[in-house]
Amino acid sequence: MKRLFIAVVTLTLLVAGAQAEAQFDNVGSLNFPTSGSAEAQQHFLRGVAILHSFGWKQAITEFQAAQRLEPDFAMAYWGETLCYNHPLFATAPDNDNPRAVLRRLGATREERLAKAPTEREKGFLDAVETLWGDGDYNDRRVAYMEAMQRLHQRYPDDHEVATFAAVATLSAARAMNDRTFRYEMLAGSMALNVFGKNQGHPGAPHYAIHAFDDPIHAPLALPSALRYAEIAPAVAHARHMPTHIFIQHGMWDYVSDHNQIAYDVARDLWETGDSVGDTVHPLDWGQYGDLQLGDYAKARLWIERLEMVFRESDGQARAATSLPLLKARYVVETEEWETRPVTDDSAAPELLATGISAVKGGDLATAGAAEARLKALAEDGNQANKIMYREVAALIRLARGEGDQAVSLMEEALEIVAEMRLPNGAANPVKPPYELFGEILLDLDRPAEAATKFETSLERMPGRARSLLGLARAASRNGDSVTAAEQYQTLRSNWQGQDQLPGYQEASRYLEQTNDDE
Repeated sequence: MKRLFIAVVTLTLLVAGAQAEAQFDNVGSLNFPTSGSAEAQQHFLRGVAILHSFGWKQAITEFQAAQRLEPDFAMAYWGETLCYNHPLFATAPDNDNPRAVLRRLGATREERLAKAPTEREKGFLDAVETLWGDGDYNDRRVAYMEAMQRLHQRYPDDHEVATFAAVATLSAARAMNDRTFRYEMLAGSMALNVFGKNQGHPGAPHYAIHAFDDPIHAPLALPSALRYAEIAPAVAHARHMPTHIFIQHGMWDYVSDHNQIAYDVARDLWETGDSVGDTVHPLDWGQYGDLQLGDYAKARLWIERLEMVFRESDGQARAATSLPLLKARYVVETEEWETRPVTDDSAAPELLATGISAVKGGDLATAGAAEARLKALAEDGNQANKIMYREVAALIRLARGEGDQAVSLMEEALEIVAEMRLPNGAANPVKPPYELFGEILLDLDRPAEAATKFETSLERMPGRARSLLGLARAASRNGDSVTAAEQYQTLRSNWQGQDQLPGYQEASRYLEQTNDDE
């Protein structure tokens, strides 16, 4: 048997009777009293702790163990239903699985609720009955949030009610496509309140990270991110999740290291037939971190690992769609230009990388083919595809000497950006439009305008290598030696040990010249 889901699990009982408060090695601590028997409660508490870190398979194992010990333990079925729902994904889950779980507890809603002995347990169960009821999935997500918020009002000091209400609120925010951050801020405040009272709780820092996962609010979640990986190291997602905040701070060493560990944990737990989501996700983000560090050898290694995962999983969709993304990102970030055949099967990031590479190599015919295919893909309404089409089109116009048209196309791209959520994670699209716009303006000898675009790019994605380099170049050409030196110094610091890179050498020459002039 593989190294277990929870590594070595130790349960410390802190209250008499049924285990309500527990400290687990490697998955966190929580207080969740129920009416379950002592033995079933042990499995239930483990399941909840792992569920808070989105360790779906591991948690199901624990909840089903509790059910076998106590077939009418309503909360064990409640917990399992939530393991079939990723609350933050836009795609509706397969409702059959959680509904089948509820039917194992009882044939009707009334029968199931009757097996929840306390009003608090009835409240939890009634809320998931709403989530897994009839109607549109997004409407059910909002109704589920409302049910959990009502339960929170009844039990304001209950940490588990608060944390599950917080993640339900995050889910509803996604369902409503909320752009005001109102619901994220509400969820984040609830999560931080619990985290302040229990520094070992796995759900509180996790949901705070999700709530504040944008360049404006990310500082609010930095303490949570620094702590979370230590709370639940046995769950791959928990090792990856802090990097959502580390990316927002340009903490590239942390991004690389934490995703390396997340990948290792996911590989250790994975078995044939399992989803590769927990494996692919850190591969994606880890590569992005290493590219910002200038570690191109490690960036290629992430691609090789993904190719291995693709083969071992018989081409699972998550791996299949991520492969062209990582390959395209490598080309764009390293500027090791490479064109690939343009076909109807070419992925959008691949087309972007080929389009840029072709322009840089003077092959406008191939670039035009990539542009045409991206235009066709953009018709599906995907905002990133709309931007990438305009990026390639703008570069082609620039190469043809049509600077005004290039600028116009990039202005259209920024209008689309304004409709999107603030950036989180690796750049999407692969080439950030503010960064590319700055590069185009530099080519048009408009350094002051270029500097503004690079500054905005860095506000949106702090510490990005190509934006640092672009701002340094723009500031230098604009006579702003202080800003230029600052950006070159930051880039050189991030790329420490990568002195073979042209950008590193450029930064060093500028800084040495500046020192000589002084």
